[in-house]
Amino acid sequence: MSIVIPPELETLRAKAKSVGLTVEAYQERLISADEQVADELTVRALEGLKSGEPIEEVGTEYWEEKHKNFRRSSLGKGPA
Repeated sequence: MSIVIPPELETLRAKAKSVGLTVEAYQERLISADEQVADELTVRALEGLKSGEPIEEVGTEYWEEKHKNFRRSSLGKGPA
């Protein structure tokens, strides 16, 4: 009797084998890495919330200035 392994599971098995892990250990590693990323995003979001005075009103002009500064900084020219 043969068992057919779906392609997705075969891919998972191959990736686990390529790093010398069982499928279970490989999944645990993936979940752990995902949780670390989620924790880091939470930390960064909270840092952002605490980074300065709250802005009461944000309009088009505010976002245009933000975009302009971002474009300048991404080109290595620094803020306006």
